[in-house]
Amino acid sequence: MTEKILVTENVHLYYGKKEALHGIDLSFKKNDITALIGPSGSGKSTYLRALNRMHDLADNVTVNGTFMFNGQDIYAPNTDTVSLRQKIGMVFQQPNPFPFSIYDNVAFGLRTAGHKDKGFLDETVEKSLKQAAIWDEVKDTLHKSALSLSGGQQQRVSIARALATGPDIMLLDEPTAALDPMSASKVEDTMMQLRNQLTMIIVTHSMAQASRISDKTAFFMDGNLIEFDNTKKVFLDPTRQETQDYISGRFG
Repeated sequence: MTEKILVTENVHLYYGKKEALHGIDLSFKKNDITALIGPSGSGKSTYLRALNRMHDLADNVTVNGTFMFNGQDIYAPNTDTVSLRQKIGMVFQQPNPFPFSIYDNVAFGLRTAGHKDKGFLDETVEKSLKQAAIWDEVKDTLHKSALSLSGGQQQRVSIARALATGPDIMLLDEPTAALDPMSASKVEDTMMQLRNQLTMIIVTHSMAQASRISDKTAFFMDGNLIEFDNTKKVFLDPTRQETQDYISGRFG
């Protein structure tokens, strides 16, 4: 049986006094790709951001529940959030490279962690860009600004930046929503190539994308987890009527 790398139990999240997540129980197996689907405002991105304490950066958000990552409590007072976010990396909907060179973007997290050895940095930058399936496109222009790249290339550089710190889990919040179909396809291909190397949790509005790339699918609605199962089962034989209605396009 594949080990569970991340276990969350009874997760409640509040924006001020408004409860946005109502007791979510969800766990993730090592090297699985899990898709979080559901209509806008269903809580899927809110839940995703709780997994590496992104809500710490916002005021008036309260998170309750159990979050265990490799047996460690993510929300323990002594948890170092910088190293947590290196181990649970995040890629956002809008490509967000820093306004530096491609090389410096990918090396950023390593330098933040104190790595200065040029040989190590060179090797890790190359490896990460290869993992993100963009090395061949940028290897001759590593010192050009990452902002000069196309949107799809920027997104893959953002993935490489997250990979450089050696994460165990990658959180992806609608990583292809802002991209044209060709660029989106390349980012999807990148995720498929990474599937044996790390665990991925992806929020997506695209039913087709969820069915193509994920092993497991979780369906959220109104801050509740309605259904969680193997992707094939959720799409072809859902247990709940709400899931069936959403997947068949009756609402959402």
